[in-house]
Amino acid sequence: MNTRHVVIETHLGPITIVARDEAITGLYFGQHVRRPRQETFGPEAGDATDPLLNEAVRQLCDYLAGRRRQFDLPFAAEGDSFQHAVWDIVKSIQCGDTTTYGRIAEQVGGRGLAQQVGQAVGANPLCIFVPCHRVVGSAGALTGYAGGLKRKQALLELEEPPAGDAGGLF
Repeated sequence: MNTRHVVIETHLGPITIVARDEAITGLYFGQHVRRPRQETFGPEAGDATDPLLNEAVRQLCDYLAGRRRQFDLPFAAEGDSFQHAVWDIVKSIQCGDTTTYGRIAEQVGGRGLAQQVGQAVGANPLCIFVPCHRVVGSAGALTGYAGGLKRKQALLELEEPPAGDAGGLF
């Protein structure tokens, strides 16, 4: 296995992107809940030597600059079948939209699974790429985010549609 990483500086702080072979396996903030140990990221890829990581950086920077709304990268997140079911739903949340843990729980088996859904969302190793920041509490409150609530708020604000796109007639 060829595991390697790159660290980029962003307005949200440093972000580490990890790749294994031909897929992106992680995106982590510097202070990230459930951040794996640094040695699991493999060596740091040098500038312009890794086409996959370079493309991931380009797409992430475009997203953070408001020029991209979706990612077109190969992903390979490690997780169990329940986590993958939750992450697949999270991947389908459109940029500018949000959903709740309860709504996702209903899709994977019932509202009683909301806590397990929260745990799966929190274990998402592809933060931003799999947009777990778009999952909010039942009353729309910002709850839990591996990168911290300030980053979650910043990402949601980045995705807000312009005022003229708010559905008005004129």
